[in-house]
Amino acid sequence: MKQETTRLLIVMPAHNEAENIISCLESFVQQTRTPDELRIVDDNSTDNTASLIAEFARAYPWIKLIRRTSSEAHIPGAKVIGAFTSGLGEDWDSFDFIGKFDADIILPPTYFEVLLNTLMKSPKVGVCSGLLYVQKQGGWVYEAIANTDHVRGPIKLYSRACFEAIGGLRPYIGWDSADVLLARYRGFEVVTLPELKVKHLRPTGTGYSAQNARFQGKALYHLNQGWLLSLIAASKMGIKRRKASLPWHAMKAYLQEFKQRAPRMLSQEEGRFARNYRWKQIFSRLF
Repeated sequence: MKQETTRLLIVMPAHNEAENIISCLESFVQQTRTPDELRIVDDNSTDNTASLIAEFARAYPWIKLIRRTSSEAHIPGAKVIGAFTSGLGEDWDSFDFIGKFDADIILPPTYFEVLLNTLMKSPKVGVCSGLLYVQKQGGWVYEAIANTDHVRGPIKLYSRACFEAIGGLRPYIGWDSADVLLARYRGFEVVTLPELKVKHLRPTGTGYSAQNARFQGKALYHLNQGWLLSLIAASKMGIKRRKASLPWHAMKAYLQEFKQRAPRMLSQEEGRFARNYRWKQIFSRLF
């Protein structure tokens, strides 16, 4: 059922998701509160992702297939947000809530109903989600690559007011940390609901490779985290993964971005807020 007083838009970038897209979309159509529009952006898929989406679109008019041609290069952050933006369109501000979702997830049936109730109860809540779980040893366990208070990139829902205030999503690696930092900077609350367990069919890369460490270093630079916080984060990654070379790769990438004076996602003032927030998080865990 749909509530006439609110409109919900979900945008889903998809690239070669034929293995997962059917299970994902079945969980969408089984929602107790379906989106008013689900716009799926097929971004250069070389498998039958688009044809599978088209079948659902024929059966459910609120599902829309959008075809996008983009660079075949792997550009973390920029590529997925480019696809998201092309699906967002110019009419996004006619919706009350906007979501960015991935095509490799399975939602619990009440996902949107519970999230919308949470967002509508308080205008202060700007970003909301459940938690991601991955299959391991025959069961589903929490995907522990982020704290449970962090709204993960594949399952984000924003109020329109918050989405407007943060200026949308920024096409850089680290965008899914920047948005929640900016939401807090603008006075919004960020909420995760542990009772909403989302199955993640394709687990996120765990950061063991040098390439992923370099991506992490670039993200830390773009987030204006500063040298010390970036070094702490890179060192934590190396300790967690038990690989001493990872911090070196991360900080080397950070330095390269710094030397090139690459543009940052956050302004000086926003970066100052982000650094203060991170220090508060660190001190709260120590004391």
